[in-house]
Amino acid sequence: MRVLPSDRDLGWTPFAWLIYLGIFIVNPVLKGAGPLEWTLTVIAVLVFLPLYFMCFWRGSVRRHWAVIGGILLLGVLYVPFNDGASVFFVYAAAGLGFFNPVRVAVYALAGIVLVLIVESLLLGLGPGAWMPGIVFSLLIGGINIHFGEVERRNFRLKLAQEEVEDLAKLDERERIARDLHDLLGHSLSMITIKSELAGRLIEQEPADLERSAAEIRDVEEASRQAMSQVRRAVRGYRAQKLSTELAKCRMTLEAAGIEMEFESGPYDLNPDQESVLALALRESVTNVVRHSRASRCRIVMRTLKGRFELAVSDNGRGIQDLEGSGLTGMRERVTSIGGTVDLENLDRGASVLVTLPTSGKTPTATSGVDTLERLA
Repeated sequence: MRVLPSDRDLGWTPFAWLIYLGIFIVNPVLKGAGPLEWTLTVIAVLVFLPLYFMCFWRGSVRRHWAVIGGILLLGVLYVPFNDGASVFFVYAAAGLGFFNPVRVAVYALAGIVLVLIVESLLLGLGPGAWMPGIVFSLLIGGINIHFGEVERRNFRLKLAQEEVEDLAKLDERERIARDLHDLLGHSLSMITIKSELAGRLIEQEPADLERSAAEIRDVEEASRQAMSQVRRAVRGYRAQKLSTELAKCRMTLEAAGIEMEFESGPYDLNPDQESVLALALRESVTNVVRHSRASRCRIVMRTLKGRFELAVSDNGRGIQDLEGSGLTGMRERVTSIGGTVDLENLDRGASVLVTLPTSGKTPTATSGVDTLERLA
């Protein structure tokens, strides 16, 4: 039977936190307690340990409330004759990080502290009994509630990212099916018709070999064209689509509680440029979500004087590491196709500007409009 759930993030740290239980055990030693008090102390420890380890197992909310209530009851029963029993109030407060929504956990924390205050006033307990319990219950309970909410938010963000990836894969499969149907449908139909015609010309009396040979050459040319079209299509599938990445970024920012502002003009990019920009956009938005503590992120795409610009800015705390591994990789990819990356800390927030040379043709509005429609 496992004492703790199999959780790599949790590890064995709960055993280390049991060190605070020593405060409850040391008190009888210092007082020179008799057999009865030692017996009651051992009973309290034996009751507490199962309740403590049950806190780390995912179960019903009702069961978790019962566990915390049991730990709190130990504190109420033992603190009148053992000042170290205030540690049970701290353990009960620490278990509130599992509760959602946050306001329920905050109300429960206030209730635990209130119980200790009322009991101390009614029984006239000294500061050694109530002061550590109140201070550390508020401190540790508040920290666990905060990190519990952070963990739940990260979990929701992970689910949202997985959902976006699944939708993107489904959309890509449908696009591949449509493209292959459009590319191969006409070519294969023509190959079938011309092959049948060549066969009939050979079988007829007298055989029209010259015309049959011409039809066979047409079949060969059609098959070569179909092969070339399929290869071009496959190269396009391997490229990252900027519009798809924009949709992912929007979902990611929304899941993180960050408002997204988007502005795009017409642009004309080849597949290699679009792939590099999609990766740069992903890295920039990932940095905003993980490190910026921003409430707003602005993404701008535009073409100016023969160059395409992608700007990602936020209103957070700025770029702490100007050349982390992610930003270094982005710079190398952009530089390899003749572009530049500029990082800047603003008065409030940071900005990443990626610039690439365009093909020199007149930009088409299709790409920009398609992107806007998908993000709407």
